[in-house]
Amino acid sequence: MRSAFDEETGLNSLDLPGRPEETRVVVAMSGGVDSSVTAALLKEQGYDVVGITMQLYDHGVAVQKKGACCAGQDIHDARRVAERIGIPHYVLDYEDRFRKAVMDDFADAYAAGETPIPCVRCNERVKFRDLLETARELGAAALATGHYIASKHGKAGRELHRPRDAERDQSYFLFTTTREQLEFLRFPLGDLTKPEARALATRMGLDVADKPDSQDICFVPQGRYTTVVRNLRPGASQPGEIVHLDGRVLGSHDGIINFTIGQRRGLGIGADGPDSEPLFVVKLDPATRRVVVGPRGAVETHRLTLRDVNWLGDEMFDQLPRRGIPVLARVRSTREPVAATLEPTPEGAAVRLSEGEGGIAAGQACVFYDAAGSGRVLGGGWIARTESRWQAGDATAPALSAAGL
Repeated sequence: MRSAFDEETGLNSLDLPGRPEETRVVVAMSGGVDSSVTAALLKEQGYDVVGITMQLYDHGVAVQKKGACCAGQDIHDARRVAERIGIPHYVLDYEDRFRKAVMDDFADAYAAGETPIPCVRCNERVKFRDLLETARELGAAALATGHYIASKHGKAGRELHRPRDAERDQSYFLFTTTREQLEFLRFPLGDLTKPEARALATRMGLDVADKPDSQDICFVPQGRYTTVVRNLRPGASQPGEIVHLDGRVLGSHDGIINFTIGQRRGLGIGADGPDSEPLFVVKLDPATRRVVVGPRGAVETHRLTLRDVNWLGDEMFDQLPRRGIPVLARVRSTREPVAATLEPTPEGAAVRLSEGEGGIAAGQACVFYDAAGSGRVLGGGWIARTESRWQAGDATAPALSAAGL
């Protein structure tokens, strides 16, 4: 972070007018090392810091098991950090909002044959909406989080940029952040690496300095998402057929929620012979309860149709040239952006990828970055449809028809 206060500009390290001690900041504290360091850094710089932890979920609801909320330890850790650094700390019960806005959406998406991203929905519908409003009500000048992403002042307002630590880059999960929200949000870890954050936690005497990062979706214990979907939507797991693109019925399954686009292993259909080409899940059809499989080329996506586009570029989105603009596009949080062309459409947008990307499913996101490689986030949208070059070929049409697509 910069120095706490710049006498020449009158701005503090969060780009806000006034000295830190005159500036109240609410910090979203999850109980992990990143949000804890965020709160401690701001407190150390003299800000009037208030910590808030959201109680979001209860595994008793998610998996129908008795017991306390599994986030209980995280809440306890956040409270201890707040006591250690000497800031007020509040726990807000957002369980009902989280269930309706995130968990129900998660289950409905899988039942519809899509692959959801609940972390994006949580940021969009809970943290940066409900919690942000609470921060305003508390008289805060900003809401700070422990996300690894950078927020910078630009010619049209604040901009989102990829962080210094590329391995921790969380920009993919924040593409729905609006311009208005960006003016109020701050991300103090954007210029730090994860090892540096842990070192700061150790120096500050925070008990969470060595706490491991969470690897699972918070409300999905041990990564068993199908258990959550079955309990939230009991009718979502119904048997059906596994069908080849050429129309052959290859086997049966226990529910489309057990499959994801691009999946190769665990299909339960075997191979016709030693020279048979590998088969991948190409489409999930909830209406017919069919899992459609095909060759590798059928899952190499080259064109995406997007809905609900959130645009953060300087120009108005509907004023972009119809021929499209060059961008870097990211279709998975774990993949680097690739060269692409973004075209506005009446329904949202279309993205043409320069390289085929495998395993892309409806319900996931495509995030746009500045084509020049500056790391600026230009926005993103939800994937509604995908298209491969193989599917676009003339020889494919009868096969798609035979499979009932």
